[in-house]
Amino acid sequence: MSQISVPNIYGILGYPLGQSMSPLIHNTSFKDNGINAAYYSFPTPPEKIATFMEAIRLLNIRGCSVTIPHKQTILPYLDKVTDRVKKIGAANLIYWEGDKLCGDNTDIIGFMAPLQANKPNPAYKKILILGAGGAARAAVVGLQDLGYTDITVTDIVEDLPAKLAKDFNLKTISWDKRDTVDAQIIVNASPLGMKGKYEDESPYKAEWFKGKKGIAYDIVYTPYVTLFRKYAEEAGWESISGREMFIGQADAQFKAWTGKNLSKDAVQAVIDALSK
Repeated sequence: MSQISVPNIYGILGYPLGQSMSPLIHNTSFKDNGINAAYYSFPTPPEKIATFMEAIRLLNIRGCSVTIPHKQTILPYLDKVTDRVKKIGAANLIYWEGDKLCGDNTDIIGFMAPLQANKPNPAYKKILILGAGGAARAAVVGLQDLGYTDITVTDIVEDLPAKLAKDFNLKTISWDKRDTVDAQIIVNASPLGMKGKYEDESPYKAEWFKGKKGIAYDIVYTPYVTLFRKYAEEAGWESISGREMFIGQADAQFKAWTGKNLSKDAVQAVIDALSK
């Protein structure tokens, strides 16, 4: 009688998850690399996070991608975190190291990739970050590593920017005055624009882009063209999609779990899916 081979379980942890591309990119890569594994969506509301983190251990889930709003709240449940996590204060990757449940942050790798590939105009010196959660922290570390020092952060949740600003020596401004910051690089690190209940929203109004030039960088990758990017491009700004960041961070995650890179077909599948 032949033995049934049970696949290793991976998944994405977040809430809400909307139309995540993570299952597509990772499941395709598992298949292409001949790895017996399956990647699922684990939509988990904040009040259930302790139960889910216990389930990872009980069910021997081999790894998770982590997205909004759990990148910081998972930290107390981990046995070990990398220096990147300690610096950023957030993790977007859960993996095992022996019998220790560990956390890392690959957002910074993904965030920096398009800025390193196509260096911004050196005259662009002022940064505005919309959102102050885990993704914003990764963006700040990446931007500071690239030499940017004039960074202002804001969030619709009033008390969030203060801690981020203190940790990284940033400026803050209230959410309702964010249009007064004369920034040349504006980063959307909030969920506004994400497919689902936030899709019809933008963290920055169309008229605020007009009469200026710069780069609008949206970490949201689904839909591919968010209102934030649409408004920016219509006003003559350059824009960077969250797709590049997503693929970069996903590749680093897959390598942490398997020692291999994402397959070319998996990357192309995501590009094709986001282009529809």
